[in-house]
Amino acid sequence: MRRDDRDEPFDDLFREIERMMNDMMNGADVNFESKAGADAGFGADTHVDVHDTDEEIRVIADLPGVEKKNIELECDGKTLTISAQSEHREYDERISLPRRVNEHTANATYNNGVLEVVFEPADQSSGISLE
Repeated sequence: MRRDDRDEPFDDLFREIERMMNDMMNGADVNFESKAGADAGFGADTHVDVHDTDEEIRVIADLPGVEKKNIELECDGKTLTISAQSEHREYDERISLPRRVNEHTANATYNNGVLEVVFEPADQSSGISLE
């Protein structure tokens, strides 16, 4: 029986990409065959970037489908914890910051599924003079 390529011209290509991705992720708890919106577990599709400059440490996280009221942030100066949930997913990310930050001066914004948290670096500890 011959397949009519006009119906699904990329079907074989997508199936092969899924097979290769599943082979590559062998042993990982990721299923690329799941449909969008299915529960993929904690942080399975969270993309997080950390930018460190002299003036600030900026953390940017993608949290698609999450409402602002469902996001909780905690920081101990070394680790930022992002807990969030939508109707279909839960996120529980712990991000190790590149250096100590002053968590009391943090500024967070959330717009169109993108969370941005900006920290000032913590002051270096002062030297102790020996008398």
